Amino acid sequence: MPVFKLTDQLIFPPPHLAEPDGLLAIGGDLTPQRLLLAYSSGLFPWFNEGQPPLWWTPDPRCIFEPGQMTISKSLAKVLRQGRFRVTCDTDFRGVITACAAIRKSQGEETWITEQLTEAFLTLFEMGYAHSIECWQDDFLAGGLYGVCLGRCFFGESMFHQRRDGSKVALAHLHRLAEQVGFELIDCQLPNDHLVSLGAREIPRIDFLARLEKAGVTQSAEPPRQSFNWPENGFTDW
Repeated sequence: MPVFKLTDQLIFPPPHLAEPDGLLAIGGDLTPQRLLLAYSSGLFPWFNEGQPPLWWTPDPRCIFEPGQMTISKSLAKVLRQGRFRVTCDTDFRGVITACAAIRKSQGEETWITEQLTEAFLTLFEMGYAHSIECWQDDFLAGGLYGVCLGRCFFGESMFHQRRDGSKVALAHLHRLAEQVGFELIDCQLPNDHLVSLGAREIPRIDFLARLEKAGVTQSAEPPRQSFNWPENGFTDW
């Protein structure tokens, strides 16, 4: 199947026309409207510095079922002891910047370019993107960020600078997702780490059906989630 080249028109081809690896389209822009249409259509941007935007919809799709994270005994101990202070939307810029910086420091390419960072900061200001931060004193020890539409959280990236920092953030996301009745937490593509934490793959057609079930409307301005993120952080585990 061909990879579609996008124009200025705000539209994506149907997901079932994607390549076997999930690549559907190339080009377009990173405006908030296009990003929101992409996520609400089951797509996400993934490309390296110097490349045009690449839009993906893999089959199968990797997800977490809310509340089904595999928590080891050692992580459970860290959570009970409250070794991290966990907040929400306190330092979105710090989280997304750290996600990119750590990959670069390890000699890896990153899709979190300056252009994409600014686009997500705009989504954050609009109330669509969110972050969870883990702190030790005033040090940002770990965290994650993503987009929340309807009752779905589309995870983008997570990082840690102290052991268990990202896992604690993920555990709190699961707790919140279970409490408010999320349909799923999107992980996009599987890796050994995510699978070890309980992520699993489902067919793309099932993923798209569950987005619809969760009230995710395919739109350049979809409705935000129907609950409030905890402004004052999370209570003890």
